[in-house]
Amino acid sequence: MTPLHSLLAVTDFSAPARHAADRAAHLAHETGAQLTLLHAVPGSKLDELRQWLGAGHGAEQQLLKDAAERLQTLANELATARRVAIQAQLATGRVLDEIAREADALHADLVVLGARGAGFLRRLMLGTTSERLLLRSTQPLLVVKQTPRGPYRRVLVAVDFSPWSAHAIETARRVAPHARLLLLSAFEVPFEGKLQLAGVDTQTIEHYRRQAQASARQQLDTLAHQAGLKPGHWDACVIEGDAWQRIVEQEQEQDCDLVVLGKHGQSAAEELLLGSVTKSVLAEGSSDVLVSVARAA
Repeated sequence: MTPLHSLLAVTDFSAPARHAADRAAHLAHETGAQLTLLHAVPGSKLDELRQWLGAGHGAEQQLLKDAAERLQTLANELATARRVAIQAQLATGRVLDEIAREADALHADLVVLGARGAGFLRRLMLGTTSERLLLRSTQPLLVVKQTPRGPYRRVLVAVDFSPWSAHAIETARRVAPHARLLLLSAFEVPFEGKLQLAGVDTQTIEHYRRQAQASARQQLDTLAHQAGLKPGHWDACVIEGDAWQRIVEQEQEQDCDLVVLGKHGQSAAEELLLGSVTKSVLAEGSSDVLVSVARAA
Protein backbone atom coordinates (compact mmCIF):
# COMPACT_ATOMS: atom_id res chain seq x y z
CA MET A 1 0.00 0.00 0.00
CA THR A 2 1.44 3.33 -1.12
CA PRO A 3 1.02 6.04 1.55
CA LEU A 4 -0.39 9.47 0.82
CA HIS A 5 2.26 12.03 -0.10
CA SER A 6 0.39 15.17 -1.09
CA LEU A 7 -3.00 16.56 -0.06
CA LEU A 8 -4.89 19.56 -1.41
CA ALA A 9 -7.62 21.13 0.72
CA VAL A 10 -9.86 23.74 -0.90
CA THR A 11 -11.44 26.47 1.21
CA ASP A 12 -13.85 29.35 0.69
CA PHE A 13 -13.68 30.20 4.42
CA SER A 14 -17.15 28.79 5.11
CA ALA A 15 -17.72 26.58 8.15
CA PRO A 16 -18.05 23.37 6.07
CA ALA A 17 -14.83 24.24 4.25
CA ARG A 18 -13.15 24.76 7.65
CA HIS A 19 -14.19 21.24 8.64
CA ALA A 20 -12.73 19.93 5.37
CA ALA A 21 -9.43 21.74 5.95
CA ASP A 22 -9.32 20.41 9.50
CA ARG A 23 -9.89 16.86 8.23
CA ALA A 24 -7.09 17.34 5.72
CA ALA A 25 -4.81 18.47 8.56
CA HIS A 26 -5.79 15.37 10.54
CA LEU A 27 -4.86 13.20 7.54
CA ALA A 28 -1.56 15.02 7.06
CA HIS A 29 -0.67 14.40 10.71
CA GLU A 30 -1.73 10.74 10.56
CA THR A 31 -0.08 9.86 7.25
CA GLY A 32 2.83 12.30 7.06
CA ALA A 33 1.57 13.74 3.76
CA GLN A 34 2.33 17.29 2.64
CA LEU A 35 -0.72 19.58 2.87
CA THR A 36 -1.53 22.60 0.74
CA LEU A 37 -4.48 24.84 1.57
CA LEU A 38 -5.90 26.60 -1.48
CA HIS A 39 -8.23 29.57 -1.73
CA ALA A 40 -9.13 30.80 -5.21
CA VAL A 41 -10.53 34.29 -5.71
CA PRO A 42 -12.95 34.07 -8.67
CA GLY A 43 -11.61 36.01 -11.61
CA SER A 44 -15.15 36.94 -12.62
CA LYS A 45 -15.60 38.84 -9.36
CA LEU A 46 -12.35 40.72 -9.90
CA ASP A 47 -13.48 41.60 -13.42
CA GLU A 48 -16.71 43.03 -12.03
CA LEU A 49 -14.73 45.07 -9.51
CA ARG A 50 -12.51 46.47 -12.27
CA GLN A 51 -15.55 47.42 -14.33
CA TRP A 52 -16.95 49.40 -11.40
CA LEU A 53 -13.76 50.97 -10.07
CA GLY A 54 -11.33 50.72 -12.95
CA ALA A 55 -8.21 48.62 -13.36
CA GLY A 56 -5.51 49.02 -10.75
CA HIS A 57 -7.77 50.41 -8.08
CA GLY A 58 -6.51 49.96 -4.54
CA ALA A 59 -9.64 48.06 -3.54
CA GLU A 60 -8.58 45.10 -5.67
CA GLN A 61 -5.19 44.85 -4.01
CA GLN A 62 -6.79 45.21 -0.60
CA LEU A 63 -9.23 42.42 -1.38
CA LEU A 64 -6.40 40.10 -2.38
CA LYS A 65 -4.34 41.10 0.65
CA ASP A 66 -7.26 40.38 2.98
CA ALA A 67 -7.84 36.98 1.36
CA ALA A 68 -4.15 36.10 1.67
CA GLU A 69 -4.06 37.10 5.33
CA ARG A 70 -7.22 35.18 6.11
CA LEU A 71 -5.85 32.11 4.33
CA GLN A 72 -2.53 32.27 6.16
CA THR A 73 -4.29 32.70 9.50
CA LEU A 74 -6.36 29.59 8.87
CA ALA A 75 -3.26 27.64 7.79
CA ASN A 76 -1.38 28.75 10.91
CA GLU A 77 -4.24 27.80 13.22
CA LEU A 78 -4.58 24.33 11.72
CA ALA A 79 -0.82 23.80 11.65
CA THR A 80 -0.60 24.57 15.36
CA ALA A 81 -3.65 22.54 16.32
CA ARG A 82 -2.71 19.44 14.29
CA ARG A 83 1.09 19.75 14.48
CA VAL A 84 1.65 19.71 10.73
CA ALA A 85 3.24 22.02 8.18
CA ILE A 86 0.74 23.66 5.84
CA GLN A 87 1.49 25.58 2.67
CA ALA A 88 -1.05 28.34 1.97
CA GLN A 89 -1.73 29.02 -1.70
CA LEU A 90 -3.80 31.94 -2.99
CA ALA A 91 -4.93 31.89 -6.61
CA THR A 92 -7.03 34.10 -8.86
CA GLY A 93 -8.90 33.09 -11.96
CA ARG A 94 -11.54 30.56 -12.84
CA VAL A 95 -11.95 28.60 -9.64
CA LEU A 96 -12.24 25.19 -11.27
CA ASP A 97 -9.17 25.84 -13.38
CA GLU A 98 -7.17 26.87 -10.33
CA ILE A 99 -8.17 23.80 -8.33
CA ALA A 100 -7.30 21.48 -11.21
CA ARG A 101 -4.04 23.31 -11.91
CA GLU A 102 -2.91 23.19 -8.29
CA ALA A 103 -3.87 19.54 -7.88
CA ASP A 104 -1.90 18.62 -10.98
CA ALA A 105 1.09 20.75 -9.99
CA LEU A 106 1.22 19.08 -6.57
CA HIS A 107 0.59 15.59 -7.96
CA ALA A 108 -2.01 15.52 -5.20
CA ASP A 109 -3.07 12.09 -3.99
CA LEU A 110 -6.31 13.51 -2.61
CA VAL A 111 -8.45 16.65 -2.95
CA VAL A 112 -10.46 17.52 0.18
CA LEU A 113 -13.50 19.81 0.17
CA GLY A 114 -16.62 20.50 2.18
CA ALA A 115 -20.04 19.11 1.34
CA ARG A 116 -21.55 22.58 1.49
CA GLY A 117 -20.01 25.99 1.34
CA ALA A 118 -20.42 29.62 0.55
CA GLY A 119 -20.26 30.79 -3.01
CA PHE A 120 -18.57 28.44 -5.44
CA LEU A 121 -18.19 25.48 -3.08
CA ARG A 122 -21.93 25.42 -2.47
CA ARG A 123 -22.57 25.38 -6.19
CA LEU A 124 -19.79 22.82 -6.57
CA MET A 125 -21.78 20.23 -4.68
CA LEU A 126 -25.21 21.24 -5.93
CA GLY A 127 -25.04 22.20 -9.59
CA THR A 128 -23.31 22.03 -12.92
CA THR A 129 -20.04 23.39 -11.52
CA SER A 130 -19.54 19.99 -9.91
CA GLU A 131 -19.83 18.26 -13.23
CA ARG A 132 -17.10 20.39 -14.77
CA LEU A 133 -14.64 19.94 -11.90
CA LEU A 134 -15.26 16.26 -11.42
CA LEU A 135 -15.07 15.48 -15.10
CA ARG A 136 -11.64 17.09 -15.21
CA SER A 137 -10.10 15.92 -11.95
CA THR A 138 -7.72 13.00 -11.85
CA GLN A 139 -7.50 12.73 -8.06
CA PRO A 140 -9.69 10.98 -5.51
CA LEU A 141 -12.09 13.38 -3.81
CA LEU A 142 -12.95 13.45 -0.12
CA VAL A 143 -16.22 15.26 0.60
CA VAL A 144 -16.29 16.19 4.30
CA LYS A 145 -19.69 16.34 6.00
CA GLN A 146 -18.72 15.94 9.65
CA THR A 147 -16.68 17.92 12.13
CA PRO A 148 -13.45 15.88 12.54
CA ARG A 149 -13.16 14.14 15.92
CA GLY A 150 -9.99 12.21 15.22
CA PRO A 151 -8.76 9.63 12.69
CA TYR A 152 -11.36 7.64 10.81
CA ARG A 153 -12.29 4.57 12.88
CA ARG A 154 -14.87 2.66 10.87
CA VAL A 155 -14.98 2.80 7.07
CA LEU A 156 -17.67 1.36 4.81
CA VAL A 157 -16.36 0.41 1.38
CA ALA A 158 -19.05 -0.31 -1.20
CA VAL A 159 -17.92 -2.93 -3.72
CA ASP A 160 -19.55 -4.35 -6.82
CA PHE A 161 -16.79 -6.80 -7.83
CA SER A 162 -15.87 -4.78 -10.91
CA PRO A 163 -12.14 -4.32 -11.55
CA TRP A 164 -12.45 -0.99 -9.72
CA SER A 165 -13.49 -2.44 -6.37
CA ALA A 166 -9.92 -3.35 -5.42
CA HIS A 167 -8.88 0.25 -6.05
CA ALA A 168 -11.65 1.49 -3.74
CA ILE A 169 -10.29 -0.72 -0.96
CA GLU A 170 -6.74 0.49 -1.57
CA THR A 171 -7.87 4.12 -1.47
CA ALA A 172 -9.74 3.51 1.78
CA ARG A 173 -6.63 2.04 3.37
CA ARG A 174 -4.49 4.99 2.23
CA VAL A 175 -6.88 7.57 3.66
CA ALA A 176 -7.78 5.60 6.80
CA PRO A 177 -4.78 3.34 7.48
CA HIS A 178 -5.84 2.47 11.04
CA ALA A 179 -9.58 2.07 10.50
CA ARG A 180 -11.56 -1.16 10.49
CA LEU A 181 -13.17 -1.76 7.11
CA LEU A 182 -16.71 -2.89 6.41
CA LEU A 183 -16.93 -4.28 2.89
CA LEU A 184 -20.51 -4.01 1.66
CA SER A 185 -22.02 -5.74 -1.32
CA ALA A 186 -25.69 -5.17 -2.15
CA PHE A 187 -27.33 -7.82 -4.30
CA GLU A 188 -30.72 -8.38 -5.88
CA VAL A 189 -32.43 -11.40 -7.40
CA PRO A 190 -32.36 -10.73 -11.15
CA PHE A 191 -35.81 -10.01 -12.58
CA GLU A 192 -37.55 -11.04 -9.36
CA GLY A 193 -40.68 -9.09 -10.20
CA LYS A 194 -40.90 -10.59 -13.67
CA LEU A 195 -40.33 -14.06 -12.25
CA GLN A 196 -43.27 -13.57 -9.92
CA LEU A 197 -45.45 -12.32 -12.75
CA ALA A 198 -44.41 -15.34 -14.79
CA GLY A 199 -45.70 -17.62 -12.06
CA VAL A 200 -42.35 -18.82 -10.69
CA ASP A 201 -43.02 -20.18 -7.22
CA THR A 202 -41.71 -18.52 -4.06
CA GLN A 203 -39.51 -21.47 -3.16
CA THR A 204 -37.63 -21.25 -6.45
CA ILE A 205 -37.15 -17.50 -6.10
CA GLU A 206 -35.87 -17.99 -2.56
CA HIS A 207 -33.39 -20.54 -3.90
CA TYR A 208 -32.12 -17.96 -6.38
CA ARG A 209 -31.86 -15.44 -3.53
CA ARG A 210 -29.69 -17.77 -1.44
CA GLN A 211 -27.51 -18.49 -4.46
CA ALA A 212 -27.01 -14.78 -5.14
CA GLN A 213 -26.13 -14.12 -1.51
CA ALA A 214 -23.69 -17.03 -1.32
CA SER A 215 -22.02 -16.00 -4.56
CA ALA A 216 -21.61 -12.41 -3.35
CA ARG A 217 -20.11 -13.56 -0.05
CA GLN A 218 -17.63 -15.82 -1.83
CA GLN A 219 -16.58 -12.99 -4.13
CA LEU A 220 -16.25 -10.68 -1.14
CA ASP A 221 -13.91 -13.09 0.65
CA THR A 222 -11.82 -13.45 -2.51
CA LEU A 223 -11.63 -9.69 -3.00
CA ALA A 224 -10.55 -9.11 0.60
CA HIS A 225 -7.85 -11.76 0.30
CA GLN A 226 -6.56 -10.30 -2.96
CA ALA A 227 -6.50 -6.84 -1.38
CA GLY A 228 -4.29 -8.13 1.42
CA LEU A 229 -6.83 -7.59 4.20
CA LYS A 230 -6.07 -9.69 7.26
CA PRO A 231 -8.78 -11.63 9.12
CA GLY A 232 -10.04 -9.60 12.04
CA HIS A 233 -9.24 -6.29 10.32
CA TRP A 234 -12.39 -6.19 8.21
CA ASP A 235 -16.03 -7.23 8.29
CA ALA A 236 -18.36 -8.43 5.56
CA CYS A 237 -21.85 -7.19 4.82
CA VAL A 238 -23.76 -8.94 2.05
CA ILE A 239 -27.25 -7.54 1.95
CA GLU A 240 -30.17 -7.54 -0.43
CA GLY A 241 -31.66 -4.34 -1.77
CA ASP A 242 -30.99 -1.10 -3.55
CA ALA A 243 -27.31 -0.18 -3.19
CA TRP A 244 -27.58 3.43 -1.98
CA GLN A 245 -30.28 2.64 0.56
CA ARG A 246 -28.30 -0.23 2.04
CA ILE A 247 -25.13 1.87 2.12
CA VAL A 248 -26.84 4.65 4.08
CA GLU A 249 -28.56 2.17 6.41
CA GLN A 250 -25.37 0.30 7.21
CA GLU A 251 -23.34 3.49 7.52
CA GLN A 252 -25.64 4.49 10.34
CA GLU A 253 -26.19 1.06 11.91
CA GLN A 254 -22.48 0.23 11.90
CA ASP A 255 -21.46 3.70 13.13
CA CYS A 256 -19.22 4.38 10.14
CA ASP A 257 -17.55 7.77 9.81
CA LEU A 258 -16.44 7.37 6.18
CA VAL A 259 -18.05 5.82 3.10
CA VAL A 260 -15.88 4.93 0.11
CA LEU A 261 -17.35 4.64 -3.36
CA GLY A 262 -15.36 3.52 -6.39
CA LYS A 263 -15.41 5.37 -9.68
CA HIS A 264 -13.66 4.76 -12.95
CA GLY A 265 -13.61 6.16 -16.43
CA GLN A 266 -11.87 8.62 -18.65
CA SER A 267 -12.15 11.33 -16.00
CA ALA A 268 -11.42 11.30 -12.30
CA ALA A 269 -14.81 11.32 -10.73
CA GLU A 270 -17.09 11.31 -13.71
CA GLU A 271 -20.73 11.42 -12.66
CA LEU A 272 -19.85 11.98 -9.00
CA LEU A 273 -23.13 13.76 -8.47
CA LEU A 274 -24.76 12.37 -11.60
CA GLY A 275 -24.45 8.73 -10.63
CA SER A 276 -27.53 7.79 -8.64
CA VAL A 277 -25.71 5.85 -5.90
CA THR A 278 -23.16 8.55 -5.13
CA LYS A 279 -25.70 11.35 -5.38
CA SER A 280 -28.06 9.59 -3.00
CA VAL A 281 -25.35 8.67 -0.49
CA LEU A 282 -24.12 12.27 -0.43
CA ALA A 283 -27.65 13.58 0.01
CA GLU A 284 -28.97 11.06 2.54
CA GLY A 285 -25.91 9.85 4.44
CA SER A 286 -24.26 11.57 7.37
CA SER A 287 -20.66 10.34 6.97
CA ASP A 288 -17.87 11.80 4.91
CA VAL A 289 -17.71 10.38 1.39
CA LEU A 290 -14.54 9.41 -0.43
CA VAL A 291 -14.75 8.80 -4.18
CA SER A 292 -11.83 6.73 -5.37
CA VAL A 293 -10.65 6.94 -8.94
CA ALA A 294 -9.29 4.22 -11.16
CA ARG A 295 -8.59 5.31 -14.70
CA ALA A 296 -9.39 2.95 -17.52
CA ALA A 297 -6.40 1.23 -19.06
